[in-house]
Amino acid sequence: MKIDFAKLNRSPVEASFDTVLLRGTLQKQNRHTVLLESKLSGKRDLICDRCGEGYTISVDYPLNLRLVDEPRDAKEDLDIIEFLDGVIDVDYIIECEVRSLESAFHYCKKCEDSDEILEIQF
Repeated sequence: MKIDFAKLNRSPVEASFDTVLLRGTLQKQNRHTVLLESKLSGKRDLICDRCGEGYTISVDYPLNLRLVDEPRDAKEDLDIIEFLDGVIDVDYIIECEVRSLESAFHYCKKCEDSDEILEIQF
């Protein structure tokens, strides 16, 4: 879903990436800033970084971002996404969020509760 920055005032948004759903609203804050207030929900298959077994997690958390159409210094605020072409791409936002979730370290329940110090050798 792509939305033109200039035509946006307040709009409900919904997008999905695989089994994760983003649902929320886009609200224009000023000429160059839009607030995304949303929630991610669904399930995601992951692989344990310790034992290599697959498992599923529930995704259920808020995602609130500032979207801008001009370059910004993001040192103070890391929750900014720049859309310099003037078009907000909600599909891009959810895909990036899911890929970010996947790239973090994940441990299955068995490994999370383990007292072993070293990684499991195959």
